[in-house]
Amino acid sequence: MAKKVVILGAGISGLAAAHWLTKENVDVTVIEKKSEAGGAMISRKENGYLIDYGPNSGLETSPLIKQIVDEVGLSDEMIYANEEGSKRYILRNGVLHALPTSPPAFLKTKLFSTKGKLRLFAEPFIGKSNDGYYQSISEFVRRRLGQEFLDYAINPFVAGVFAGNPDKLSVKSAFPKLYRLEELYGGLVKGMIKGAKERKQNAEKSKQNAKMFSFKNGMQSFPEAIAKNLGDKVLFNSEITKIEKQNENYKIYFKQNEIENQIEADIIISTLPASKTAEIFGVLDENLAKHLNEIYYPPVMVLFLGYNKNAVKQPLDGFGFLIPEKEKKSFLGAIWSSVIFKERSEEDKAAFTLFIGGARSPELFELGRNELVNKVLSEFNEIMGIEEAPVFIKEMMWQKAIPQYNLGYIEHENYFDEFENKFKGIILSGNYRGGISVGDCIKNSEVTFKKAISLM
Repeated sequence: MAKKVVILGAGISGLAAAHWLTKENVDVTVIEKKSEAGGAMISRKENGYLIDYGPNSGLETSPLIKQIVDEVGLSDEMIYANEEGSKRYILRNGVLHALPTSPPAFLKTKLFSTKGKLRLFAEPFIGKSNDGYYQSISEFVRRRLGQEFLDYAINPFVAGVFAGNPDKLSVKSAFPKLYRLEELYGGLVKGMIKGAKERKQNAEKSKQNAKMFSFKNGMQSFPEAIAKNLGDKVLFNSEITKIEKQNENYKIYFKQNEIENQIEADIIISTLPASKTAEIFGVLDENLAKHLNEIYYPPVMVLFLGYNKNAVKQPLDGFGFLIPEKEKKSFLGAIWSSVIFKERSEEDKAAFTLFIGGARSPELFELGRNELVNKVLSEFNEIMGIEEAPVFIKEMMWQKAIPQYNLGYIEHENYFDEFENKFKGIILSGNYRGGISVGDCIKNSEVTFKKAISLM
């Protein structure tokens, strides 16, 4: 391939796209502002703990994930979640209830009332929405499954995945597979049954059945291994300052270690966050900048806690717990990090990762750091039956954490397509297009790769 491709950003989206292109002998350069690969994937070791400040795990929803892992020589580092970490808990009335995973467990659970359980049986008889594109996940679930299921299943789930507000998230854009079940099959139950055959044909797994994975040294190992495999194709400590359109290609200006540099590209793949993409490409198209700047990224604090294991009275037999908004707590939920994967802490310690704020309660950050952390610790300790202080505590503040696919997001998606048609050779990618999960980013990297190949 004679054409030059420049990828902006060495997060998982950009590096995976670079991996596919390099396999086809395309001339690729990746430009990254930071001194390390990973983007939001940040893993650190300290005092016997392994901390993931970004994604704590991934779901193996696509064979593409294992393919890249194998091809970059990371197979021996890939690990899967422990079986004892399979339970998911939801807080209701201050008590943790395991989310039922079978019909008998559903009938027995106290998480939902008898009335709430009976309401679910009406789902196959509910018709389709007239306005799916502009329907929130709250409206969708309330109509199909009832208010109680929204309050105690979907509301906490949305907080756990998006750190989002279900009243604002678009079901079409944020949960396209859920939306598709209704549109294509007429309902969720019918769609889950009929859709299983389709997933099997595509060699994909539903998120409910996909295996959870990480790596022995944390999630950042994944992008680091891809970057290492790419070698000098990745330029670290390099910040984009300007992009100019020339006749048939583009000139990219950047500073590498404070030294001015430039590179010409036939194709640019941007995997930068929306606001940074707006800043760089806004000079080419003001409307693009407007659409990108309207994408909301709420603030989220990641709080990592280490305790003496014998101080924790709650049985550590699950993935962790999520908190419905109705419970009025000051954090969204907690992952039981040392239960899910081995060697996240020493044997006599227990490690937890808590998430605070998000689109549901950004106002919490008006409190001072100490006041907020102490409030969260008090609530967490009460839920977990802990009477001792943590022996280890670390936090990271993400001022702009996760892009929210809110109502009307379809207008942004449509304009991104329009922009790419107008400026041939520029491809917009990253987690504000096509899904926010690690699996989504990997699957979309193949879509991005195919777009780039089609332009050659």
